Amino acid sequence: MYNDIEIIPGGVTAAPGFMASGVFCGIRKNRTKRDLALIVAEQPCNAAAVYTLNKVKAAPLLLTMDNLHNGRAQAILVNSGNANACAPGGMEAAKATVAAVADAAKLSPDDFIVSSTGTIGVPLPVDTIVAGVPALVEGLSHDDATAAEAIMTTDTFTKSLAVRFTLGGKTVTLGGIAKGSGMIHPNMATMMAFITTDCSIEPAMLEEALRESSARTYNRISVDGDMSTNDMAAILASGTAGNPHISDKGEDYGKFLHALDIVNLKLAKDIAKDGEGATKLITAHVTGAMTVEDASKIAMAVIASSLVKSAMFGSDANWGRILAAMGYSGAEFEPTGVDVGFTSSAGTVDVCKDGAGMPFDEALAKQILSQSEVVIEIRLHEGDHEAQAYGCDLTYDYVKINGDYRS
Repeated sequence: MYNDIEIIPGGVTAAPGFMASGVFCGIRKNRTKRDLALIVAEQPCNAAAVYTLNKVKAAPLLLTMDNLHNGRAQAILVNSGNANACAPGGMEAAKATVAAVADAAKLSPDDFIVSSTGTIGVPLPVDTIVAGVPALVEGLSHDDATAAEAIMTTDTFTKSLAVRFTLGGKTVTLGGIAKGSGMIHPNMATMMAFITTDCSIEPAMLEEALRESSARTYNRISVDGDMSTNDMAAILASGTAGNPHISDKGEDYGKFLHALDIVNLKLAKDIAKDGEGATKLITAHVTGAMTVEDASKIAMAVIASSLVKSAMFGSDANWGRILAAMGYSGAEFEPTGVDVGFTSSAGTVDVCKDGAGMPFDEALAKQILSQSEVVIEIRLHEGDHEAQAYGCDLTYDYVKINGDYRS
């Protein structure tokens, strides 16, 4: 539908007028990993964010919610290595770090989106962070690589993407970075995504687009079924592209939303693929459902099932676990009308027809499930709605990583 959306380099700094930086300031024990990131716009932006549904929310999220009451922001400050959640003096610590960065960058503390990720319950080392602020501000550039690295915790690779498209004859750029590897489950996950764009768009429309897109992307991934206290996706829109201002859900809004979906879906799938200890990306694709809600419930139940995830790790075509997860998903469907198959770069195999087992080539199934990306195809025959959810296998390494996370 929108065939002029082009993937480009640059991530969160691809849009003109945005810079980023990432430094090691000493929050982490591992001195080889950066732990403090800053994203800054040349001027105040329209802004929006969505947050974890966990009732226990970290201080930085609460501070961001307060700062964004007017739909405006100019900078994003992120630290890794410490969640600043359920920590003594958490709000005061968040405000103190923001004040230090705001002073150094000549910005208003009220114009900051603030985010933290790491161990819960440990006081944020304010003095350590403040000592790293000069290098952080001095390092601002149009390269997002150091910032993308600084927001990682147990991630094994950085997650970044940008796109370019036209609205009203004007070139618009949108890009983002994300982190997430464990404690991933809607809504949202221990994940963070930060997006920037030069699009001219009303704050209410920006928030609506972010919510719509998150529902189809970040809220369709699951690594381990645990919902974090710190999840956030935030977006800054500078409006400098000069496109006709988006103030309603017209054609331009639809194209902007589609571009946002492209970026968010790639970042979300990268998070699922990078699940702690994971060896493969798993997609649950449900078709033929009566409603999108039913398809979504089924896809998420399957992708979140520990038994399904364990079977995927063992490349075991244990389709009975898939039907079991479907059965407790809360979705409406007829069990005797379910077909299941597996697809990967090694081919396709059907393993269940009309809710019952069928003969299939076990060796081929093993080969298909041994690939790095696998799709579980679930076909209902009750409507024309579909949905996809994304996750990963559950491995021995997941337990090892989380068994000594604090050490």
